[in-house]
Amino acid sequence: MTAPRAARPADPFAALLDLPGVTAAVAEARTAVDGLLGHRVLRRRSAEVTAESALRGARASAELEGAGMELERLRGQLMHGQPVTVQSKDPRLGQLAANAVRLHADLGSLLPSWKGSPKQALARLHVLAAADLGLDSDALGRPRTALTDPVDDPLELGAAPQPIEVSARLDGLARLLLTPTTAPAVVVAAVVHGELLALRAFGSADGLVARAAARLVLVDRGLDPKAVSAPEVGHAEIDAAGLRASHTHAYAEAARGYVGGGRDGVAGWVVHCAQAVALGAREGLAVCEAILREAS
Repeated sequence: MTAPRAARPADPFAALLDLPGVTAAVAEARTAVDGLLGHRVLRRRSAEVTAESALRGARASAELEGAGMELERLRGQLMHGQPVTVQSKDPRLGQLAANAVRLHADLGSLLPSWKGSPKQALARLHVLAAADLGLDSDALGRPRTALTDPVDDPLELGAAPQPIEVSARLDGLARLLLTPTTAPAVVVAAVVHGELLALRAFGSADGLVARAAARLVLVDRGLDPKAVSAPEVGHAEIDAAGLRASHTHAYAEAARGYVGGGRDGVAGWVVHCAQAVALGAREGLAVCEAILREAS
């Protein structure tokens, strides 16, 4: 008598492809990124595109965290060695924007640790994202451990999970990231992004960490190996229909849907993230075209 086959382990990431709208949105994102990767500028000048994408992504990520400023103003301050400042009475926001720039500039160096130890990489991401924001040095890179630890909530996601839940879900996420999956990179990035927003594991600059981690997934899993797209720009500019707009409310609304759980909320978040990836690829194409114009 033949022994029954062992049940195949579940693939939670791949299961999300069955949610409404996800497969089509992911396919559109892949097509957009592939179109960017085929641009002739990338044959010789990909490093320039990567650097500009990092700057634009950092600016957009800072905007989503409440530290918005114009791209050229940020570029000018950096070029002249000036402190990064935003039009706000909160001096921390300028530092937050500066941290976003530094974080995105250093992402490539974190790929090895991300591949082998995601939690270690997340700790380093938080050290970069939350430096010089007035936190105790021993709080940098360490998930919340006390119920009284303060938690920033710029997206108005509601009460953050308790530290014991944060620890368990971070461990679970790390295990999933080290487990083979057939899911596309866009889906994995959306889950990583959503989980880190939901957990607010560090209590400060968690949005910067979540968006940087999502970008790491896209690079690590081969969707955008040279980091020439700018999905953060897509998140900052997308509206409820997946089109460019001048407001950012759709990002927060989609994140609240993920945090609230349920089939529709998770599906909406993954679709939103896929649309942001597609828009980020268009941003990368705009960078490529700008370089072409300068060269002509």
